[in-house]
Amino acid sequence: MTAPLTTELLPAADKSSRQLMVVLHGLGDSMDGFRWLPQALNLPWLNYLLVNAPDGYYGGYSWYDYAGDARPGVARSRELLFNLLDTQRTVGFSTEQTFLLGFSQGCLMSYEVGLRYPHLFAGVVGISGYAHEPEKLLRELSPVVAQQRFLITHGTYDPVVPFAASREQVNLLKTDGIHIDWHEFPKEHTIAGEVELQVIREFVKRQSGR
Repeated sequence: MTAPLTTELLPAADKSSRQLMVVLHGLGDSMDGFRWLPQALNLPWLNYLLVNAPDGYYGGYSWYDYAGDARPGVARSRELLFNLLDTQRTVGFSTEQTFLLGFSQGCLMSYEVGLRYPHLFAGVVGISGYAHEPEKLLRELSPVVAQQRFLITHGTYDPVVPFAASREQVNLLKTDGIHIDWHEFPKEHTIAGEVELQVIREFVKRQSGR
Protein backbone atom coordinates (compact mmCIF):
# COMPACT_ATOMS: atom_id res chain seq x y z
CA MET A 1 0.00 0.00 0.00
CA THR A 2 1.35 3.44 -0.95
CA ALA A 3 2.04 5.74 2.00
CA PRO A 4 -0.14 8.85 2.26
CA LEU A 5 1.19 12.16 1.01
CA THR A 6 3.24 14.39 3.30
CA THR A 7 1.38 17.61 4.07
CA GLU A 8 1.50 20.67 6.29
CA LEU A 9 -1.47 22.85 7.23
CA LEU A 10 -0.87 26.60 7.43
CA PRO A 11 -3.88 27.90 9.37
CA ALA A 12 -5.84 30.99 8.43
CA ALA A 13 -5.59 34.13 10.53
CA ASP A 14 -9.36 33.80 10.85
CA LYS A 15 -9.48 30.75 13.09
CA SER A 16 -13.18 30.18 12.41
CA SER A 17 -12.69 29.75 8.65
CA ARG A 18 -12.97 26.32 7.03
CA GLN A 19 -11.98 27.51 3.57
CA LEU A 20 -8.90 25.74 2.26
CA MET A 21 -6.40 25.89 -0.59
CA VAL A 22 -4.51 22.67 -1.42
CA VAL A 23 -1.19 23.62 -3.05
CA LEU A 24 0.61 21.27 -5.47
CA HIS A 25 4.19 22.16 -6.42
CA GLY A 26 6.10 21.53 -9.64
CA LEU A 27 8.85 19.10 -10.64
CA GLY A 28 11.85 19.11 -8.31
CA ASP A 29 10.20 21.50 -5.85
CA SER A 30 8.51 20.80 -2.52
CA MET A 31 5.95 22.32 -0.18
CA ASP A 32 8.70 24.70 0.97
CA GLY A 33 8.59 26.39 -2.43
CA PHE A 34 5.12 27.76 -1.67
CA ARG A 35 5.44 28.93 1.94
CA TRP A 36 5.41 32.49 0.61
CA LEU A 37 1.96 32.13 -0.95
CA PRO A 38 -0.31 32.87 2.06
CA GLN A 39 1.38 36.19 2.74
CA ALA A 40 1.46 37.10 -0.95
CA LEU A 41 -2.24 36.36 -1.57
CA ASN A 42 -3.20 38.06 1.71
CA LEU A 43 -6.52 36.28 2.17
CA PRO A 44 -6.71 35.96 5.98
CA TRP A 45 -9.71 33.62 5.88
CA LEU A 46 -7.94 31.01 3.75
CA ASN A 47 -6.20 27.95 5.22
CA TYR A 48 -3.44 26.35 3.13
CA LEU A 49 -2.54 22.68 2.88
CA LEU A 50 0.94 22.35 1.36
CA VAL A 51 1.62 18.94 -0.17
CA ASN A 52 4.80 17.11 -1.15
CA ALA A 53 4.59 14.90 -4.25
CA PRO A 54 5.30 11.20 -3.56
CA ASP A 55 8.52 10.62 -5.54
CA GLY A 56 11.96 12.02 -4.81
CA TYR A 57 13.58 14.06 -7.57
CA TYR A 58 17.04 15.65 -7.19
CA GLY A 59 16.44 17.01 -3.70
CA GLY A 60 12.78 17.79 -4.37
CA TYR A 61 9.76 15.76 -5.42
CA SER A 62 7.86 14.64 -8.49
CA TRP A 63 4.23 13.68 -9.14
CA TYR A 64 5.07 11.33 -12.02
CA ASP A 65 7.96 10.15 -14.20
CA TYR A 66 8.98 13.19 -16.21
CA ALA A 67 11.31 11.40 -18.64
CA GLY A 68 9.45 8.11 -19.18
CA ASP A 69 5.88 6.83 -19.13
CA ALA A 70 3.91 9.35 -17.07
CA ARG A 71 0.70 7.31 -16.95
CA PRO A 72 1.36 5.06 -13.90
CA GLY A 73 2.62 7.95 -11.80
CA VAL A 74 -0.22 10.25 -12.79
CA ALA A 75 -2.84 7.62 -11.89
CA ARG A 76 -1.09 6.81 -8.60
CA SER A 77 -0.78 10.49 -7.61
CA ARG A 78 -4.40 11.14 -8.55
CA GLU A 79 -5.52 8.34 -6.24
CA LEU A 80 -3.33 9.71 -3.43
CA LEU A 81 -4.87 13.16 -3.86
CA PHE A 82 -8.38 11.69 -3.90
CA ASN A 83 -7.56 9.99 -0.59
CA LEU A 84 -6.15 13.23 0.82
CA LEU A 85 -9.26 15.16 -0.15
CA ASP A 86 -11.49 12.46 1.31
CA THR A 87 -9.56 12.83 4.58
CA GLN A 88 -9.96 16.62 4.54
CA ARG A 89 -13.71 16.16 4.23
CA THR A 90 -13.71 14.06 7.42
CA VAL A 91 -11.79 16.72 9.40
CA GLY A 92 -14.08 19.58 8.47
CA PHE A 93 -12.76 20.97 5.19
CA SER A 94 -15.58 20.39 2.75
CA THR A 95 -14.65 20.13 -0.93
CA GLU A 96 -17.14 22.89 -1.71
CA GLN A 97 -14.94 25.28 0.32
CA THR A 98 -11.64 23.88 -1.00
CA PHE A 99 -9.50 25.27 -3.81
CA LEU A 100 -6.85 23.33 -5.71
CA LEU A 101 -3.81 25.27 -6.92
CA GLY A 102 -1.04 23.59 -8.88
CA PHE A 103 2.08 24.79 -10.69
CA SER A 104 3.59 22.90 -13.68
CA GLN A 105 3.35 19.18 -12.73
CA GLY A 106 1.02 20.36 -9.97
CA CYS A 107 -1.13 22.02 -12.63
CA LEU A 108 -1.42 18.69 -14.44
CA MET A 109 -2.53 17.07 -11.18
CA SER A 110 -5.05 19.89 -10.63
CA TYR A 111 -6.59 19.04 -14.01
CA GLU A 112 -6.57 15.32 -13.14
CA VAL A 113 -8.31 15.83 -9.82
CA GLY A 114 -10.46 18.84 -10.68
CA LEU A 115 -12.03 17.09 -13.66
CA ARG A 116 -12.46 13.66 -12.06
CA TYR A 117 -13.08 14.07 -8.29
CA PRO A 118 -16.78 13.39 -7.61
CA HIS A 119 -17.28 16.46 -5.41
CA LEU A 120 -17.41 20.11 -6.48
CA PHE A 121 -14.46 22.35 -5.55
CA ALA A 122 -14.74 26.04 -4.72
CA GLY A 123 -12.35 26.48 -7.66
CA VAL A 124 -9.32 24.99 -9.40
CA VAL A 125 -6.23 27.01 -10.33
CA GLY A 126 -3.64 25.66 -12.78
CA ILE A 127 -0.43 27.59 -13.51
CA SER A 128 2.06 26.91 -16.32
CA GLY A 129 1.04 23.32 -16.92
CA TYR A 130 -0.89 21.06 -19.25
CA ALA A 131 -3.52 18.33 -19.19
CA HIS A 132 -2.40 14.71 -19.44
CA GLU A 133 -4.26 12.84 -22.20
CA PRO A 134 -7.08 15.41 -22.42
CA GLU A 135 -9.22 13.26 -24.72
CA LYS A 136 -9.18 10.50 -22.07
CA LEU A 137 -9.95 13.06 -19.39
CA LEU A 138 -13.02 14.16 -21.30
CA ARG A 139 -14.31 10.57 -21.28
CA GLU A 140 -13.91 10.26 -17.50
CA LEU A 141 -15.34 13.53 -16.21
CA SER A 142 -16.82 13.92 -12.76
CA PRO A 143 -20.63 14.10 -12.63
CA VAL A 144 -20.34 17.61 -11.12
CA VAL A 145 -17.82 19.00 -13.63
CA ALA A 146 -20.44 21.07 -15.47
CA GLN A 147 -20.51 23.31 -12.38
CA GLN A 148 -16.75 23.37 -11.79
CA ARG A 149 -14.82 26.62 -12.36
CA PHE A 150 -11.16 26.64 -13.44
CA LEU A 151 -8.59 29.42 -13.66
CA ILE A 152 -5.72 28.45 -15.97
CA THR A 153 -2.71 30.74 -16.55
CA HIS A 154 0.33 30.39 -18.79
CA GLY A 155 3.34 32.34 -19.99
CA THR A 156 3.76 33.24 -23.64
CA TYR A 157 7.55 32.76 -23.27
CA ASP A 158 7.43 29.46 -21.35
CA PRO A 159 10.46 27.33 -22.43
CA VAL A 160 9.37 24.27 -20.41
CA VAL A 161 5.68 23.80 -21.23
CA PRO A 162 4.97 25.30 -24.67
CA PHE A 163 2.38 28.06 -24.56
CA ALA A 164 0.62 27.14 -27.82
CA ALA A 165 0.07 23.53 -26.81
CA SER A 166 -1.36 24.52 -23.44
CA ARG A 167 -3.72 27.04 -25.03
CA GLU A 168 -4.85 24.45 -27.56
CA GLN A 169 -5.70 22.02 -24.75
CA VAL A 170 -7.66 24.71 -22.93
CA ASN A 171 -9.64 25.43 -26.10
CA LEU A 172 -10.38 21.70 -26.48
CA LEU A 173 -11.66 21.48 -22.90
CA LYS A 174 -13.72 24.66 -23.27
CA THR A 175 -15.28 23.32 -26.47
CA ASP A 176 -16.44 20.31 -24.47
CA GLY A 177 -18.14 22.56 -21.92
CA ILE A 178 -15.46 22.91 -19.22
CA HIS A 179 -15.64 26.35 -17.56
CA ILE A 180 -12.12 27.79 -17.83
CA ASP A 181 -11.06 31.37 -17.16
CA TRP A 182 -7.86 31.57 -19.26
CA HIS A 183 -5.16 34.19 -18.69
CA GLU A 184 -1.87 34.52 -20.53
CA PHE A 185 1.09 36.54 -19.28
CA PRO A 186 4.38 37.69 -20.87
CA LYS A 187 6.39 35.39 -18.58
CA GLU A 188 8.51 32.26 -18.67
CA HIS A 189 7.94 29.16 -16.47
CA THR A 190 7.11 31.02 -13.28
CA ILE A 191 4.44 33.11 -11.56
CA ALA A 192 4.31 36.66 -12.92
CA GLY A 193 4.47 38.45 -9.58
CA GLU A 194 1.67 40.63 -8.30
CA VAL A 195 -0.03 40.96 -11.69
CA GLU A 196 -0.73 37.22 -11.79
CA LEU A 197 -1.33 36.94 -8.05
CA GLN A 198 -4.07 39.56 -8.38
CA VAL A 199 -5.85 37.43 -11.00
CA ILE A 200 -5.63 34.41 -8.68
CA ARG A 201 -6.72 36.46 -5.67
CA GLU A 202 -9.79 37.82 -7.48
CA PHE A 203 -10.76 34.33 -8.71
CA VAL A 204 -10.53 32.93 -5.17
CA LYS A 205 -12.51 35.83 -3.71
CA ARG A 206 -15.18 35.56 -6.38
CA GLN A 207 -15.56 31.80 -5.97
CA SER A 208 -15.66 32.23 -2.18
CA GLY A 209 -18.34 34.89 -2.35
CA ARG A 210 -16.01 37.36 -0.65
